[in-house]
Amino acid sequence: MKKIFYIVIIILFTSNVSSAKNIKEAYFAGGCFWCMEEFFEQVKGVEEVISGYSGGNTQNPTYKEVTYGNTGHFEAAKIIYDEDIINYKELLNFYWQNINPFDASGQFCDKGSSYRSVAFYKTQNEKDEIKNSIINIEKQFKGKKVVTFIRKFEKFYPAEDYHQDYYQENFMNYLLYKKACGREQTIKNIWN
Repeated sequence: MKKIFYIVIIILFTSNVSSAKNIKEAYFAGGCFWCMEEFFEQVKGVEEVISGYSGGNTQNPTYKEVTYGNTGHFEAAKIIYDEDIINYKELLNFYWQNINPFDASGQFCDKGSSYRSVAFYKTQNEKDEIKNSIINIEKQFKGKKVVTFIRKFEKFYPAEDYHQDYYQENFMNYLLYKKACGREQTIKNIWN
């Protein structure tokens, strides 16, 4: 009987510990959402990344509408993270390291308004963090202007199912795309 009591206590304790996470959300657009998803899912403290669309006015947009239409949306990533492990400022630093903040026409080989980079904010503190980080980047890269948009977060629409975890589900196609797009080499040239 004592053994069962201890097992129940352990189960209750561990379930309370796991539910005590301090879960938050952040939203970034950085070109291809497949690449954003792959990158952020490797960051310690990130629980999940969802590919989708944000920043525009069209409700429930499709990939085709966002890419070829005039929805105002960007390919974006919803990053669900545990703030006890990683905070917004740290996520923002990772974000900059995964994009080209100086490209006003898109990101890497993906060009067009839906592929522009955007740091979305939900609070004044997040907005301040974005602005301060841009000042620091422009100091580091004298003569270069960060063209990443700063936008208030309004709504996020998850992309179609076939876009979720694309880098895992279609591994070879994804690697070919990523290599041909030159994302890793461009990032290395900028940030190293």
